[in-house]
Amino acid sequence: MVKPVIFILGVSALPLAQTLKTELNGEIHTPDCIQGGDVSYAKATAHLAKLFQQGRTIIGLCASGILIRAIGPHLSDKRTEPPIIAVAEDGSSVVPLLGGHHGANALAQKIAKITKGHAAITTASDVRFGTAFDEPEAGYVLANPEDIKSATVTKLAGGDVTVEITEQLVKGNATHLIYHPRTLAIGVGCERGTSPEELAALIKNALKEHNLSTQSVAGYASIDLKEDEPAISALTNVCYFTAEELNALSSKLKTPSDYVLAEVGTPGVAEAAALAAAGPDSELIVAKAKSKRATVAIARAPAPILELHGRQRGMLSIVGIGPGASEWRSPASSRTLETATDWVGYGLYLDLIGDVKQDQIEHRFPLGGEEDRVRKAIELAKQGKRVALVCSGDAGIYAMAALVYEIIDLEPNRIKVEVIPGISAFQAAAAKAGAMIGHDFCCISLSDLLTPWDAIEKRVKAAAEGDFVISLYNPRSIKRRDQLERAFAILKNHRPPDTPVIIASNLGRAEENMLIVNFKDFNPDDVDMLTLVMVGSSQSKSFARGDGRTYAYTPRGYAKKREIQ
Repeated sequence: MVKPVIFILGVSALPLAQTLKTELNGEIHTPDCIQGGDVSYAKATAHLAKLFQQGRTIIGLCASGILIRAIGPHLSDKRTEPPIIAVAEDGSSVVPLLGGHHGANALAQKIAKITKGHAAITTASDVRFGTAFDEPEAGYVLANPEDIKSATVTKLAGGDVTVEITEQLVKGNATHLIYHPRTLAIGVGCERGTSPEELAALIKNALKEHNLSTQSVAGYASIDLKEDEPAISALTNVCYFTAEELNALSSKLKTPSDYVLAEVGTPGVAEAAALAAAGPDSELIVAKAKSKRATVAIARAPAPILELHGRQRGMLSIVGIGPGASEWRSPASSRTLETATDWVGYGLYLDLIGDVKQDQIEHRFPLGGEEDRVRKAIELAKQGKRVALVCSGDAGIYAMAALVYEIIDLEPNRIKVEVIPGISAFQAAAAKAGAMIGHDFCCISLSDLLTPWDAIEKRVKAAAEGDFVISLYNPRSIKRRDQLERAFAILKNHRPPDTPVIIASNLGRAEENMLIVNFKDFNPDDVDMLTLVMVGSSQSKSFARGDGRTYAYTPRGYAKKREIQ
């Protein structure tokens, strides 16, 4: 779950912000000039607008007018707006401004209990009746939200409004509200390679034939052999069971099959999966229906299903977090880290993402042991967990993505895998230095732990002769001391003495160090295992500016274009 934002403008609000952070598992956002927060911002109104557009819950320890002016231009649909709450710095007043029926009223009351203040609930239906038509209990869905306004007006005027709870497709009106309980679980099965369209059509027809609402469907279920089946993966909220788990329900099946039993170890997939997902007290209300290549069955639970039984398909995200600084981390990387159940990675990398830590379980590894990390991440994903395998820089550049795919190629499994890219060290170094990779470039690792030195030497020579800007990864380590000198000996024959060389260490971290020197002045002793070395092409240049700093760039050829003009 994404943490609520606790937004402050001044240091005087920090003590209450820290209290609310602890009580609500929140995230403190402060101006750049204030220490002690989790996220800093430059301009308050722009930051608030961005958070609102992201759907984040905002608790502003500030005047309500500030929140209103920042968010007002972005208001569009009350049904989708996140909770926005204004809180006095001393906690005496707590005012839900938006999203009252989407959690703001309840959260305001919770904050008021913490601060011993007053929750100023202004929603008419809450004040009069203690509840609202558009805020049903968990597990229920309002079928005709378009009638809410009329129904509320009628109720407040003393008129009658009836409520019906049903799984059936029933039409409501301004004085008759329909709520669908999420009590149905749909079991599905299909042949390998069945199209998503065929399965979706079968589900739609089964619901229509029995006049059942899709809003009463809590989710879908199948056997774990189908975890990577595209037709089933295209559904939302799918859980899976082993053949043994489904076989335990064989006595409750209406259409058991000896053929299916022989093929997958259970006499039925769709019916058994529906019953398993809906829980032990469920009943099968729609027996197996078939299309050419798929099957569907529907089970009903006696109460709304708040969480499907079974396990989700495992998800392994290989996440590049960039050089280390949070502002250089992509939004996709942050979202993936926030929604993961487990983090796997080198301890230093996990420390660098502490600002998004919530309740994720950390699996820390020392430097090295890359295959152990990958296998642990795959093992967790196979258990149905959402796993983030954390890499510095970009996950696909000298990182773990290739090893993950190598292992699942050798040892196939059904987990879902995705790669979330990040800013790599060579990009960060070039940006900090100016524009060193403005023309053709390449990256070469000098580590001979996995690649023979003869192969590395050939690549360095080819890159030197091709006049590429060359980023040298893993230039030195405690045990490897001479590869960097040998690489420069090759480059010496192909680079002018004044070719700029970037020496970049700990980019994006507190210990960051950037140095630009001429090729002739390069000293290998300035390099350690956390350093990237970038050697310019024969066309690369460096120059000093009035701020005293040296910058480097590689021209792309615009000078010749200007000469022609």
